[in-house]
Amino acid sequence: MRGLNTFSGIFVYRQFVDMRKSITGLSALVSEEMGGDFKQPHLFVFTNRRRTLLKIIYFDDSGFALWMKRLEASKFPWPKKIESDSIEVKIEDMELLLQGINIWTRFEKLHFDRIV
Repeated sequence: MRGLNTFSGIFVYRQFVDMRKSITGLSALVSEEMGGDFKQPHLFVFTNRRRTLLKIIYFDDSGFALWMKRLEASKFPWPKKIESDSIEVKIEDMELLLQGINIWTRFEKLHFDRIV
């Protein structure tokens, strides 16, 4: 797989996917449900209901590529409170997600008038 920094956009599909889908089925999801554009250098990321399998699809100059990672003893963190089906993430966040770090839980931004 090419380095993540060679892609201009990374999009996570929030819904769980039947991982029997391969390039044809996943590319249909990208086009029909995510509104994705394979003409752009984008990655599209999917997981199964158990969150033990991750598939990433993209199109390069000569055709489609599919990358897969299966966890043996853990689960991928996945968004729960986000309603959009397609979520754009930063390269740094994708690297963290692949390491098993939950990128979906962030500190709330605090606002205050004075410091005690």
